[in-house]
Amino acid sequence: MAGAILAFHVGRSGSQRHLVVEIVKAALYNNKIPASKILESTKIAIDIGFRHIDSAYVYKNEKEVGEAIRSKITGGVVKREDIFLTTKLWSTFHRPELVRVGLERSLKSFQLDYVDLYLIHYPISIKPSEEIYTKDENGKILFETVDLCAIWEAMEKCKDAGLAKSIGVSNFNRRQLEMILNKPGLKHRPVCNQVECHPYLNQSKLMDFCKSQDIVLVAYAALGSQRPTNWVDKNAPFLLNDPVLGGMAKKHNRSPAQIALRYQVQRGVVALAQTYEQKEMKENIQVFEFQLPSEDMEVLDGLNRNFRYFPVNIAAEHPNYPYSDDY
Repeated sequence: MAGAILAFHVGRSGSQRHLVVEIVKAALYNNKIPASKILESTKIAIDIGFRHIDSAYVYKNEKEVGEAIRSKITGGVVKREDIFLTTKLWSTFHRPELVRVGLERSLKSFQLDYVDLYLIHYPISIKPSEEIYTKDENGKILFETVDLCAIWEAMEKCKDAGLAKSIGVSNFNRRQLEMILNKPGLKHRPVCNQVECHPYLNQSKLMDFCKSQDIVLVAYAALGSQRPTNWVDKNAPFLLNDPVLGGMAKKHNRSPAQIALRYQVQRGVVALAQTYEQKEMKENIQVFEFQLPSEDMEVLDGLNRNFRYFPVNIAAEHPNYPYSDDY
């Protein structure tokens, strides 16, 4: 399940704006992409100027990402402190005594001493095993319920131990975020919440709540989805073919992808866009070269239909399933 996400930090008037570009999630969405392609794509992205690399245990790409980073450090292209490396705690490591074990496995794959950001990938827990999805004899995933606050306390210990510079969450709703924020004895607040977010699911309510709590909203699937059949309904709408998006792209002499990414940048959302092609990486960086007028932003807001490409319906009955709430 290979995947890497890289963010380019562009300074404007003393501030930094973040564009995060997802290189690939091979086995998770498409098992035909070889590890060598992921390694090479990550190297190219660093050469282009991307500095934020987002990985995950479940993508099974940490070895390649780590190798790419280390090669660029050895080659003098970057220093370790130039790279902002993110990875995620998988659901089979939710039990408090396993949280650090999960992070240490990732660090061993990276062959690095620490990550800059460690996220709880999902609030949904799976019984521990050496498999990604622990299953019974009938092939049914064996879920379990672990207290989110207990997981968070173990995450805090990882930060205190210097294994992660910052900690955050992914796919959490407001109620789940409030559980963490209101936890007695909270030592470290989550710095971000990474969620599916695009014009068809603009997450405006969750975005406003996160901003009120000084939590950065990170948007994965910012360009919609390439609709992998094992994860996404084949009849799901293709965002980049939306006529409104296309018309706006033509008006500004940009691509639909650039419009969708610029939309997030102007909302103050860190955007993730799936690509592992050098041409697309360079094109995506160009979102900092133009601005959408307020009337265009309002039109894009109007595309919202609360549509999820990744509803994770298989876990819909889990007590910590995050998408049953309004936001």
